[in-house]
Amino acid sequence: MKLAFNAKLINRYKSNAQRARVLTEGWVGSEIYCPSCGRARVEKHPDNRPVADFYCSCCCEDFELKSKQNHFGTKILDGAHRTMLERLTGNHNPNLFLLNYDAANLTVINFLVIPKHFFVPEIIEKRKPLASTARRRGWTGCNILLNRIPQTGKIFLVRNREIQPKRKVLSGWKKTLFLREEKEIAARGWLLDVMRCVDSLGKREFSLTEVYTFEAELSHLHPDNRHIRDKIRQQLQFLRDKGYLTFVGRGKYKLT
Repeated sequence: MKLAFNAKLINRYKSNAQRARVLTEGWVGSEIYCPSCGRARVEKHPDNRPVADFYCSCCCEDFELKSKQNHFGTKILDGAHRTMLERLTGNHNPNLFLLNYDAANLTVINFLVIPKHFFVPEIIEKRKPLASTARRRGWTGCNILLNRIPQTGKIFLVRNREIQPKRKVLSGWKKTLFLREEKEIAARGWLLDVMRCVDSLGKREFSLTEVYTFEAELSHLHPDNRHIRDKIRQQLQFLRDKGYLTFVGRGKYKLT
């Protein structure tokens, strides 16, 4: 995998936005393998496809690409809020490629994929409608809240200009595929919230008591649930049964 963009692709473009799009899409098309099945290259969909930019002809996974100079923050600007929610509830959402690049040197800084099973309504933030003076007045966009996604949902192929081992990428993808078995999107949201809480502890081995410290936060996120601790235990047991966690005894768990 090369981290440098092909500068020859932009010779006939004057717009910075067009140049960025051509460079980033060209790099993904020539350098990125499918993180799901490992096929050597992902292929580009025809231009102006409404949902996805790339796909794998082997496993049929779709991928949308979002690129930005330097680093992404805690949220990513996305399209129409209503359309995004329809995609999530209809299970038509693609996986998301995120690319950070160095515009001065035309090289990749970070490239990661967020599998589509990490997308639930809770990570979508509704933005304010456009003002009445705007050309598309009343249009309402949304943001993707990256800080609401567990770390296992951010699979790096390139991290801080270092190419990650392919076997690590493929293993990371497979590790959370069990989430696709949960068709009820609200139930999946609960699992993701508990996974994120475990991430926040910052260690591989932890206790049930430590996860209980997130009781107030989880109660705020799920106000209709009156039995937060019971729900936490249920989610940890499910994650244990799926091999995401190992129960080590006496109320202690370990990330696998």
